[in-house]
Parts: sequence; C-alpha cells; structure tokens
Amino acid sequence: MTTLLVLLNIAILLLVISGLYVMQKKHVSFSKRVFAALGIGIIFGLILQFVYDPKSEIIKTSMDWFGLVGTSYIRFLQMIVMPLIFVSILAAFTKMKLAKNLGKISLLIIGMLIATTVISAAVGIGTTITFNLEAIQIEQGDAELSRGDSLTNAYSSNLEGKTLPNQILELLPRNPFLDFTGARATSTIAVVIFAVFLGIGYLGVSRKEPEQAEMFKKIMDSVYAIVMRVVTLILRLTPYGVLAIMTRTVATSDLNAIYNLGKFVIASYVALAIVFIIHLLILMGVGLNPITYMKKAFPVLAFAFTSRTSAGALPMNIATQKKLGVSDGIANFAGSFGLSIGQNGCAGVYPAMLAVIIAPTVGINPLDPGFLAMLLAIVAISSFGVAGVGGGATFAALLVLSALDLPIALAGLLISVEPLIDMGRTALNVSGSMTAGLVTSKVTGEIDTDIYNNPEQQIEIQA
Repeated sequence: MTTLLVLLNIAILLLVISGLYVMQKKHVSFSKRVFAALGIGIIFGLILQFVYDPKSEIIKTSMDWFGLVGTSYIRFLQMIVMPLIFVSILAAFTKMKLAKNLGKISLLIIGMLIATTVISAAVGIGTTITFNLEAIQIEQGDAELSRGDSLTNAYSSNLEGKTLPNQILELLPRNPFLDFTGARATSTIAVVIFAVFLGIGYLGVSRKEPEQAEMFKKIMDSVYAIVMRVVTLILRLTPYGVLAIMTRTVATSDLNAIYNLGKFVIASYVALAIVFIIHLLILMGVGLNPITYMKKAFPVLAFAFTSRTSAGALPMNIATQKKLGVSDGIANFAGSFGLSIGQNGCAGVYPAMLAVIIAPTVGINPLDPGFLAMLLAIVAISSFGVAGVGGGATFAALLVLSALDLPIALAGLLISVEPLIDMGRTALNVSGSMTAGLVTSKVTGEIDTDIYNNPEQQIEIQA
C-alpha cells in the first residue's frame, strides 16, 4: 500500500511538471511559470501534510524522489557558480569594463553590502523589541536541546579563536584550485580575488604583449559564451525545481511548531519585509523605479525563497542584474561578494534578533545603548565570510553571540521554524546584493537605464 501511495504522489508531481512544460511550449512568461510552480508547490505540500503524517515513510520516500527534481536543480546551479564567477569577471577585464573604476566599484559594492547589513540588524533589533520577544518564551524540547549541543560543539571545533585578522586572512586565496571546489566558507570571495589578479595581469600584458593578450581574450570570450549557454540551459529548469523544492518544504514542515512559534515567525518576516522596503527606497533615492525592480527581480527572489541558497541563486542573480542594465563586471562583483559579505537576512536581521532575544537570559538589558552599539559593530564585522549556502545564518549567529559572550547553545531555539524563516532571509540576501549592484552602477554611471526601464528586458527562458 505504501508503495502505491508513493507512486501516486510521484505521478501527481509528474503531471504538474507536464503542465508546466505545456505552459513553456505555449510561451507563457518565465515569471508566470515560476509563480505557478510556487503556488502549486504550496498547495500540493499542504495536501500531503494533511493526508499523511509528515514523518511517515510515505512522505519520506516520496520526498526522496521529489529530490531528484528539486535537489538536482540546486546542484546544477551550484555546479556552474564557480566557473560563472571566474569567467565573467575575467571577461569583464578583457572587455576593459573595469580597468578605470575597479577600486571605486569594489569599495562601493562592499560599502553598500555592509551598510545595508547594519541597517538590517537595526531593523531586526527594533522588530524584536516591538514584538517583545524573549528566549524564555520558547519551550526547549529535545530538538532544541540537541541543536544547542551540536552548535556548541561546532563552535568549539571550528570557530574558536577566529579573531578579526584571522577572518580577513580567510578571505584570501591560498590554493585557488581548492577554492574552486568550494571547500571553504570563503571560497567564493577567494575565487573572485584570484580572478581579479588574473584580470589585472591581463591588463598589464595587453600593454606590453598585445598579441598574447589578444589570444587570451579570445579564449576567455569563448569560454564565457559556453558557460553562459550552460547557465541558460539550467535556468530553463527553474519552474520544475521550484515546484519540487516548495512541495518538499511545505510537506515536511512541522506545522504545530510553526503555530506555537508564530509570534517569532511573524516578527522575523516583518523585519525582512521592512528591509526589503528599504531596498526599494534606496533604489528610488538613486532615481530607479522600484516597481520595475520588483517585477524583474521576482523570478530570482522566488527561487531564493524556495531553495534557501544564495549561492544556488547566483546565476539568476547575475542574469537579473544584466536585465536591469547592470554591466557584466559589476553584476558579478555584487553577486559574488554578496554571497559571503553583508548578507542582509542571514548576517544582519537574524543574528541581531537572536542576540536581543537571548541577552535577558544572562542579565543584559537589550535596550542598553552600549550593548546595541556593540551589537551593530559586531554584526558589521562578522558579516565577512558568511557562506552563501545552507547554515550561513547559523554561522553568523555563532560569531555574533560568542563575541557578545552570550550562550551560543540558545542559537538552536528556533530550530523548529528555521526552514520557514530561512526562506525569507535568503531572498533578502539576494535582494541586498542586487541592490548593491544597481546602486553602484548608478553612481558610477555604468547602468543602462533603457534596459532597466524596458519591460521586455526580463529573464525569459524559453525552449
């Protein structure tokens, strides 16, 4: 009987996938297909929730098969991330797009990422205080206690002794071939730095040995074209990946825990929504239409929301920035640095909220100006090197809590609703990096406003 029910669930998923494919063949817009997949995934997941026990063997086996679609899509995206970063930045150098303004562009992007992260932390603090959230309001069960112990052990083995100079050194490439595998939390930035050095080297060679430089340029342009074609092929799978990921997330969520911790979930999403509105206000402040941004950014934000991976969303992030008139180099710098520096949701809102929630348990007044100033400073510093994959928010929270001498075991308090909150955090991370790219492009005068304002310039992946 179990096998038949599993086969039925798989058959329904395949039927919906077929429907999405028909929509693609009828040239329904990419955004509409992603939105349809998102909605159907939620509905299908809720049906599975109420028909079966989320912990049942039927759900477990069904989700394993669903993972063939959802997880495969995420892995395809992760597969292309490092090559995409590397060749795109190098191609930008070969086209002389960053030769004159490289330092200014880098500082602007990093500055925007850090500034918006500090703002995000301030919003998180304000929201937590407004909702009167405290750690003592959360009942610690076996899952929370187990999570707390694992975090303590992880900190003791991996994070202890990481001073600010050590964190800065971790950003630098030591073995670029190792970093191409994504082996370190800061591998993405290391690959960016390596590509920048090669780009600067290319500029030097182009002045002294133009023939050699021209050969290198042709090779990189060819590699870039091939990599971007692979990106396009992968992006075509987005609606199917979103469908499977969303269904799995909803079907396996603990609805009772979400209900009991509803106040914390609501407060988190209020904070995330406020920061997103701030992104829109920043864009408006530099003369860009925020409505246009929302329309064009929806596909990548929807994917980031459902997949919970900023790194996996990078190809769509870069493609979306280009459709918003951002140049290749700036789009890649903003997207790449945004994976490990200044993640507004994971490194800004979440650690700040958690610190304010936990502070009263050790007798600290979270409203004390000194504590708040220290918290914002630590959030800014610790936002360097936060991985753009699952667990980045936890890593950031551990750094902040340990720096403030707060019990890191309490970082596991929200384990039951972590996936639900993490969806919004990841979408905000991506929005923050795109905002940094757009503002930098506008300030440096490198944005193409005709492309930005053209409604037809949108991610449209058709067969």
